[in-house]
Amino acid sequence: MSPLNDQQLNQIRDERREQIKKAALKVFALHGLVGTKMNMIANEAGISQGLSYRYYSSKDELFIELVQEAMEETADAFASLGYMKGSPTEIIKTLTTKMLDGSNRHSFMLIQQVQTSDEVPDKAKEIVQRYSTTSFIEQLIPIFKNGQEKGEFCKGDPAALMILYFSVLSGLMLLQTGEMEQDHVPDIHILMKMLR
Repeated sequence: MSPLNDQQLNQIRDERREQIKKAALKVFALHGLVGTKMNMIANEAGISQGLSYRYYSSKDELFIELVQEAMEETADAFASLGYMKGSPTEIIKTLTTKMLDGSNRHSFMLIQQVQTSDEVPDKAKEIVQRYSTTSFIEQLIPIFKNGQEKGEFCKGDPAALMILYFSVLSGLMLLQTGEMEQDHVPDIHILMKMLR
C-alpha cells in the first residue's frame, strides 16, 4: 500500500477533529464543562485519550471552539430567517424543528452553560457576549408580528409571545437528557398551537 499524500492526511485529520467535536458536544451538553473529562470525550468518540490530545491540548480549548461554532451557526440560522419562504407559522415551525434537533439541542445547552456558569473559560463568555441575543430577537419580531396580522398567531405583545415560545423551547431542550435523549423530539404541532 502506498503512503498517504498530504491531501489524504488532511482529510483524515479533519474527519478525526469532527469526530472528537461531535462527541465532546454531547458530553459537554450532558455533563457540563466541570463534569467532563477528556477520557469521557475520547470514549464517546471511540478513540484513545492520547489521540484526543493530539488534536486538542485541553478540554477548555475544545469547549471554546465548540462555543464559537455554536454561536456562528446560531447567528447564521437567525440571519437566514428573513429569506425563508412560507407563512410565519411555517417559518417558526422550521426554526423550532431545527432547534429541537439533537445536535442543535446540544449546542443550545452548551451556550446556556456559558451564560449560567461561573466555571467556564472567560474566552467562551466573551464569544457569547460578542453575539447579541437582542439582534436574534429583533430578527424574529417581524415574523411574529406578521403572524399576528395574518391571524396565524394570537394577539398581544409579540415580544411577550416570543419570550413564552423560547421559554417552552428552552425547557424542552433541557428536559431531553438522560432517558429522553434517545432521539425523542416533542410534537412540533402541539408547540405551534401555543402560538395560535
